Amino acid sequence: MRTTDRGNGFCGLPETAHIARAALHSGEEPCFGKAGAVFFSGCTLRCQYCQNHAISRQAAGKPVTSERLSDIFRELYEQGADVLDLVSPTPYLPVIREALALYRPPIPVVYNTSGYERVETLRSLEGLIDVYLPDFKYVTPALAAELSGAEDYPTVALAAVREMVRQTGPFTQNERGIAMRGTLVRHLVLPGHTRESIAVLDTIAEIPDVWVGLMCQYTPVLPVDGHPELSRRVTKREYDKVTDHLLALGLHNGYVQDRSSATAAYIPTFDGTGI
Repeated sequence: MRTTDRGNGFCGLPETAHIARAALHSGEEPCFGKAGAVFFSGCTLRCQYCQNHAISRQAAGKPVTSERLSDIFRELYEQGADVLDLVSPTPYLPVIREALALYRPPIPVVYNTSGYERVETLRSLEGLIDVYLPDFKYVTPALAAELSGAEDYPTVALAAVREMVRQTGPFTQNERGIAMRGTLVRHLVLPGHTRESIAVLDTIAEIPDVWVGLMCQYTPVLPVDGHPELSRRVTKREYDKVTDHLLALGLHNGYVQDRSSATAAYIPTFDGTGI
C-alpha cells in the first residue's frame, strides 16, 4: 500500500500546521549544533515502537498559521539556532512553504523525516531545503509492514534518499563543523534485528555522497505485540556488531551514537514550548 505523505487525522485546518514544540535542541547529530527544532504532529509512518508517539499518534500541540510559523522561525534564529530543524514536516508542506516565503532564516534548513517520502514531494522542495536528514529503517518489506505499516518502505525510502542526494550534492560543513548542505542518512538499530541493520548499511553504502548516523537510542516505550525483543534496549554486543560492519564498509563520514543515549531522558517534552 503506497500511502506516503499521509497525515494522521489531526492535521488541523488546511491553512494551519499542528506543532508540539519549538525550541533549541541539541539532541540531533553534532553537525547541527544548537538546532532550532520545530516538532510537527503527525508522521508518514505508523511505527509500533515510536518514542515520539505523543506527537506521531496523539494530538499533542496546537495548530498555528503560516504567519505564526514564520515568527517561530525568526524567534529560533534570534535565540541562536545554528540550523532550522523541521521534524516530520511532510503533512504540512503548504503551510511551511508559506512560512518560509514570509521569513527564511539565514541558516541551513533541515528536513528531518522518516524517509517514507514521495519523490514528487521532494522535487517540489528543491531550492527550499539545504540539508536532508532521512531515516533508513528497513530493507525487508515484511518487517516494514509489520513494524511501521508500510510494506513498500524499502523501495520508497531508497528512491527518496537518492532524490535528496541529487538535490543537495556532497555533504558540506562550515568552519565550525555545522552542516551547510547535503544528506545525512540515519539508521536506528533495533534489538534483535542486527541482520536487518547490516542489510540497511549495505544498501546505504551504494549511495554516493551521503553521511551516515548510526543510532543506538532505542528505548522501549510502547509494547509491540509479537515482538518481545523490542521490550529491551540494544545490547553492547549487538551494537558493536553493527558498528563494526559500518566501519568495514568504509562509511566513516558521519556519527556513531553512544549507547548512553538509550534513555527516555532524551525524548523531548511535547508541552507546547515556543508556540
